[in-house]
Amino acid sequence: MDSIKLRQNDEFIKLGQALKAAGLVGSGVEAKEVIQDGLVTVNQEVEMRRGRKLYDGDIAAFDGKEIKIEK
Repeated sequence: MDSIKLRQNDEFIKLGQALKAAGLVGSGVEAKEVIQDGLVTVNQEVEMRRGRKLYDGDIAAFDGKEIKIEK
């Protein structure tokens, strides 16, 4: 499982941004497509909103890979 560290002053990162930052998708357009197709989960539940805010401790998964959000 990979992790993404939130910037010092940030409370959250949006799901689409997290997928790009982790290298799971190549662009925002690709992130939008895989999320809208129901291929991404957050905390083991399918998430359809690209703008979903991920906070410390959340786990997003796509294509068999997981990323954990850390403060």
